[in-house]
Amino acid sequence: MITVPAGSSLTLRCPDAQEIVLVTLAESRAPFIVELPPIPVLSLDGFGVRRFGILELVTAAGVTWVEAELHNDLLRIHGDAPVGVVQRRASTRRPGPYPATGTVQVEKAGRRSLVAVAGRVEDISADGVLLRATAGDAGPSLPSGIERTLLHVAMPFGELTVAVTTVDQRADLLRGTFEWIDPVGEGALKDFCTR
Repeated sequence: MITVPAGSSLTLRCPDAQEIVLVTLAESRAPFIVELPPIPVLSLDGFGVRRFGILELVTAAGVTWVEAELHNDLLRIHGDAPVGVVQRRASTRRPGPYPATGTVQVEKAGRRSLVAVAGRVEDISADGVLLRATAGDAGPSLPSGIERTLLHVAMPFGELTVAVTTVDQRADLLRGTFEWIDPVGEGALKDFCTR
């Protein structure tokens, strides 16, 4: 079963246009990607605007890229995922948002520095996290060159402290895997992600 959770961030890449980040407004499910019903999303496009592109589709099973159309705040999948392009996840992700504060370690020109950040966890699994945050007066994005992050996340089961190694970073989004999880929160996080 393919599940696109409510609150997921999806990226639509259109020819000759900037990437469009969309947030799903409701959960969508189907046995196969090609059978997914139109996905209601939050977009900034006006009524009647139609866009086609390649969608980075984030599901509970993994990430893949498919052709898609955005029209009147509905995202329609065209065709199935290419063979061998799905990045499987070892554990199920739970959508946020969960408030988070912390410190990032940045390397620039061979020098390392620490920068305070604040934001929210968009989704979390027992293996990693997607963080949307800003760094104080650095503008609406994170500083470039983040190597690792120490985060304090307000989870439904209590505060979770983690160290995160950066996998991918774009503007105000950082995806990473856990390098360390505080022993008190580790079991609670695994239970939370599997229920």
